[in-house]
Amino acid sequence: MTQFNYQTAFSRNIGWVTEAEQQRLRNSRVAIAGMGGVGGSHLLTLTRLGVGGFNLADFDTFAVENFNRQAGANMATVDRPKLDCLVEMALSINPELDIKTFPEGVKPAQAAQFLGECDLYLDGLDFFALTARRAVFKACEQLGLAAVTAAPLGMGSALLNFLPGGMTFESYFQLEGEGEYQQYLRFLVGLAPAGLHAAYLVVPDRIDLVGKKGPSTSMGCELCAGFAASQVLKILLSRGHVLTAPWGLQFDAYQNRLRRTWRPGGNRHPLQRLAIWLGERQLLHSSE
Repeated sequence: MTQFNYQTAFSRNIGWVTEAEQQRLRNSRVAIAGMGGVGGSHLLTLTRLGVGGFNLADFDTFAVENFNRQAGANMATVDRPKLDCLVEMALSINPELDIKTFPEGVKPAQAAQFLGECDLYLDGLDFFALTARRAVFKACEQLGLAAVTAAPLGMGSALLNFLPGGMTFESYFQLEGEGEYQQYLRFLVGLAPAGLHAAYLVVPDRIDLVGKKGPSTSMGCELCAGFAASQVLKILLSRGHVLTAPWGLQFDAYQNRLRRTWRPGGNRHPLQRLAIWLGERQLLHSSE
């Protein structure tokens, strides 16, 4: 029977990272909330990168409608907890992983506990889980912890990094005091100011902020994982410049385009305010 060996398992990383850097990754700990389409791919990508420890949270179970995009979703996992399935998958890659699980998800009051002993937070929460998301990002700010979020949009990904001492999640998205649907709209507009994905949406009615539903693709989720893991590597290893909010990136494989965005003031920026206003009009129209 083949025995697991860390150095052998991740030896093909060497060249893009040094032996010493690989050991730093082995000793790193990353928190990921959400084990669905984005979070599950995040976990498996970072496990293959050789990250040695994780704090993981999810309360949901797999369903057939997850098959189009979620790494752990298949006939054998329907009705099983996503967290259990993804932990099994990660441990089958690296049996030495140190994993702390939070099977009730991230409770806002326990956000700091969820982030305990971690070097970085990687956001994998559902788009509509804004209460939990805001709590976790606030805790990151208070703990001086770097936080990375990558959103699957169409056949691409939009990425934002929030680093200690820089612009915060709340100051960028401007969600405080806004109603539920306005928060969703502000989050969507703030994630991808370039809006590269909008040009090829062929059934617009499938975006339903009121019903908390939207279309998705496996390409978007996998691109998120690669996009975000590259940022995580740079942050954990202190390698090179990391673009931070109010700077953002959006790559769209369908459009063959990469855009770097800059929105000083976040959603207070005039272009963002215009996009939010237009989005409100569309939301009102769709609800009539």
